[in-house]
Amino acid sequence: MPQTDWANTGAQARGSVIDEGLRTHMNKVYGTMSVGMVITALAAWAIAGLAVTTDPAGASVMLREGQFLTGLGETIYMSPLRYVIMFAPLAFVFGLSAMINRMSSATAQLVFYAFAAVMGLSLSSIFLVYTGASIVQIFLITAIAFASLSLYGYTTKKDLSGMGTFLMMGLVGLIVAMIVNIFLQSPAIMFAISAIGVLIFAGLTAYDTQKIKTDYIAHAAHGDSEWLAKSAIMGALNLYLDFINMFIFLLQLFGNRE
Repeated sequence: MPQTDWANTGAQARGSVIDEGLRTHMNKVYGTMSVGMVITALAAWAIAGLAVTTDPAGASVMLREGQFLTGLGETIYMSPLRYVIMFAPLAFVFGLSAMINRMSSATAQLVFYAFAAVMGLSLSSIFLVYTGASIVQIFLITAIAFASLSLYGYTTKKDLSGMGTFLMMGLVGLIVAMIVNIFLQSPAIMFAISAIGVLIFAGLTAYDTQKIKTDYIAHAAHGDSEWLAKSAIMGALNLYLDFINMFIFLLQLFGNRE
């Protein structure tokens, strides 16, 4: 009987340590993601402000009545550089995923923040296309949906790994459809892409949250603080991408254009 008590006490102590460590780990994930979101929002807003002017002097492109693109705006949105800006965030994602094991956690975090700034540059055009009120409204809707889905992924006892495989296959198909529609320019296909995209990234939000949790529990016993720090950064990156993509697709579906 005493042996059983000692065993139970030890198991409870280990469980308590993991629970406390998991809370700290998840706080690190959400904190890193939140800082990245702030960097992206500030970068997008600042760049959009520099890209537009009300002074027609020296401006050759009229955006709308009374607003013109500055030289910076023309370079970012109308020159071949726009393709580099469009795909630069993707290069950051693949680069960070491939090289994180060779980086320190501090370097990986700086790369993530640099990626967030580049994503802000890539997203700055939404301020030229959609109304400010619409952007704020869709952002708040996305935030509420994201928080609910992430909470579900964290608390559910259901194994979502099978759903994750299905969602990744859907994501590949979505990317192919988006590439094809660059040439077709079909509004109907774009609507379908946006609707399916919202569903895919909603599911990935729950899946990625659960994966962050299960990965921590699987590795916490090893006590590798450097691995856990990098894991938190990659978790923040995955949730950041889920949020951003869900926001963009919702904006395409329901946003009010200028």
